Amino acid sequence: MPAAVSPPPVAGAWIGAPPNLIQRLTVFWIGLVGVLFPGVGPLLLGGLEGAGRLTANQLGLAGMAELVAMGIGAAVLGPLFGERRLRLAAVSCSLALAALDLATTRVSGDPLILVRAAAGLPAGVMIWLITGMIVRSPRPERWAGLYLTIQTLLQLGVVSAIGAFVVGRFGPDGGFVVLAALTVSAALAGLAIPGAYALLVETEDNPKGLPSARGWIALAAVFCFQAFILAVWIYAEPLSRQAGHPAEVASAAFAVSLAAQVAGGAAATALAGRLSWFWSLAVAVALAIGALFVMASLPSAAVFLVAAGVFGFVWLFASPYLTPLAIEADPSRRAALLGPGASLLGCGAGPLLASFVVTGADVRPAVWLGVGLALVTLMIAAFLHLTRSR
Repeated sequence: MPAAVSPPPVAGAWIGAPPNLIQRLTVFWIGLVGVLFPGVGPLLLGGLEGAGRLTANQLGLAGMAELVAMGIGAAVLGPLFGERRLRLAAVSCSLALAALDLATTRVSGDPLILVRAAAGLPAGVMIWLITGMIVRSPRPERWAGLYLTIQTLLQLGVVSAIGAFVVGRFGPDGGFVVLAALTVSAALAGLAIPGAYALLVETEDNPKGLPSARGWIALAAVFCFQAFILAVWIYAEPLSRQAGHPAEVASAAFAVSLAAQVAGGAAATALAGRLSWFWSLAVAVALAIGALFVMASLPSAAVFLVAAGVFGFVWLFASPYLTPLAIEADPSRRAALLGPGASLLGCGAGPLLASFVVTGADVRPAVWLGVGLALVTLMIAAFLHLTRSR
C-alpha cells in the first residue's frame, strides 16, 4: 500500500501534526548547530593558516569545499534519510559532525580540506531537518526570518566566546573541540525531535518527490541571490582598502553589517505575512544593487560604512522571502525544502566566480558580477510571480 501523503497545504495551518514546543526548540537547535561553521570557520581556518597547517590557497579551498558539501548534504543526503527517519538523521549526523570536528585537530594541508568537506555533508542534513519544519509551518517566511536572525546572533556569540576564551589559550584546535561539544548536544536534542514529518503532497508535475519545473527555476533564483551576496561581500575588505580607507574601516564595516543583518532578519520576522513577499524581495534586492554601486564608486569611509549597513540589512531582510518565492512557484513545497541546498551552493559559487574576474589591482569587477547576478534574481522572481497560477 503506498504511503499516505498530506493533503494540499492550507493557508495558516501546519502541514501534518504541529510539533510541540520541545520539538520545535530541539529541531531549531539542531539546525542552528548545523549552520555554525560558516560563521565560525573564518576565525578557525584563519588560525590554522597562521599556524602553518594550511596555506592561504588551501584556506579558501577548505571554506568553499565545506559550503558546497553543506549544500549537497541539504539537497541530496537529507532527502535520502526521508521524512520518516528524522531522529536517525539527527543523531547520526550530529555524531558524525562531532567526530569530524575532532578529526580536524589531527590533520593539516590537503587531508584537512577533505575532512572539512566531509563535515559539510552531515551539517547539511542538520539544516535540512529544520528546513523540513519551516516549510510545513503556517508562515514559512516568519520561521525562516527567526532562524536566520537567531543563527546570526548565535554565530556572533560563539565566535566572540571562542576568540576571547579559547583560541588564545588552546589555539584553533580548541575551537574545533568546542564545536564538537555543541554538536554532541545537538545529537542529544535529536532524541526529542518529531519522529516523522507529514509527507508533502504529490502532483503530476513533481514525480518521485522532485520539484516542479517552476520549482527548479525558483531554486535558480535562490542560488543567484546568495551568489551575488557572497561574490561581493568576500571582497569587502579589499574594496575598502582600494578606496584608501584605514584598516580599521573594514573591521567597522563588518561590525556594522552584522548588526544590520540582525535588524534585517528581525524586521522580516516581524513583518512576515503583512507584506507581499515579491515586493519585499524586489525592493530589498534593488536597495542592495544601489549599495553596490555606492561601494564600487570607492566612496569616503563614512559613506562606505552606510552602504555596508544597507547591504547587511537587506541581505537578511530579503533572505526569508526566498522561501515563499519557492512555495509560490511549487506549492507542493518540495522546491522550498531544497532551498538551503541551493542557497549554500550559491554561497560557494559566488566567491569562486568572483575570483575569476578580480585582479590584484582592482576588485570592483566582483561588484559588477554581483550586480549582474542580482538582476538575474530579480528577473526570475518577476517572471515566476507574474506567470503564477491564479
